[in-house]
Amino acid sequence: MVHLFAWLFAFFLLIIILALILYQLMCLTDLEFDYINPYDSASRINWVVWPEFIAEGVLCFVHLTSGHWIMFLMCLPYLYYNIKVYSQRRHLVDVTEIFNQLRWAKKIRLYKLIYLVILLALSIFWMIWTIVEE
Repeated sequence: MVHLFAWLFAFFLLIIILALILYQLMCLTDLEFDYINPYDSASRINWVVWPEFIAEGVLCFVHLTSGHWIMFLMCLPYLYYNIKVYSQRRHLVDVTEIFNQLRWAKKIRLYKLIYLVILLALSIFWMIWTIVEE
């Protein structure tokens, strides 16, 4: 039963991370279509960067402590990317450069979204497998 709760917690963490990435994509799209000014868009995106990083770290920690080694190893590249971006101080969106980085920022967030959807599908599969097994 403990494994099922770990999978459920990981599932909800993945949903939260997906929602944060979708929010960032919406802000970038609104900026692209000129529905929002660059300052508001950058401040909204920067406001959710830390919760995204923390949720991903907690997700990796949950998989590590619950013994789900395959999912832990699959979460590591995303965590490594977050750590690398933070250590290079590129994790926040710059207001003055947001239009120059718009295409690149959208691509990065789309790649993150695709990666997280794959993780979500695997998480749902392993959660169902755990329910059937018990």
